[in-house]
Amino acid sequence: MKHHCSYDVPSDTGEAGWIAAELGRFEEYAVTSIVPAGFPAYVRVFHPAYIGRGHKKQVVRWTQIAAANGQQASPLMQLCSLTGNYKQNYRDQPGVFDEPPEVGTLPPDLAADLVNVLSQHTSTAMECWFGFWEGFGGLPRWVQQAPIFAVPQRRYHLLFGPATAAGESIAPMWWQTPNLWWPQDRSWCVATEIDLNTTYIGASSDCVAALLSTPELEAGRVSPTDGIDYASDPYNAPAPHP
Repeated sequence: MKHHCSYDVPSDTGEAGWIAAELGRFEEYAVTSIVPAGFPAYVRVFHPAYIGRGHKKQVVRWTQIAAANGQQASPLMQLCSLTGNYKQNYRDQPGVFDEPPEVGTLPPDLAADLVNVLSQHTSTAMECWFGFWEGFGGLPRWVQQAPIFAVPQRRYHLLFGPATAAGESIAPMWWQTPNLWWPQDRSWCVATEIDLNTTYIGASSDCVAALLSTPELEAGRVSPTDGIDYASDPYNAPAPHP
């Protein structure tokens, strides 16, 4: 069934079965806890922070946040370790950024940049699958009625459409992009976990190289076993847990 945006609703979740089969244990908090194993390469894409408000706001990269706080930037850096504040994911840091990075969704410009690169690294850019976490309040009724597939610790409504759909918001009252999406040929898979302010992607080596060389993206190569939780930054001390 077609709706006002580019997403369609499938009749079943058969195309999502491979995801859970290739994921590691959620409690390991590793890259492959949220992105399927088996890809040749993996990359982490950082959601930007912003300084200023409205039309005057400017992107603040994580490398800038690290420098401002005298911390070390790396593909494994965690925002709370850079700032020393465990709750920094949802707060500003005066003088450094006014808006923290988006959590659980890709900001519009970043979503568009990812779509542009990823579409060139699949033979099925017009046939992609998208998972939206079932726990979001206020989802449109047609999304709530979409079939649900389960992975460890998460359940998602499954939709399908062209890769460009990932640059559209599913919710009428707030901005929400897919939490999981991949093309029919499974040449890559994107995971924007609901509790994280970065996005992880498994893909071919060429695709990851293209993402790393895209100037609009702040990204770093990671390994499947690298950690993804607040305490997984090996270079900067974890922020004290309240």
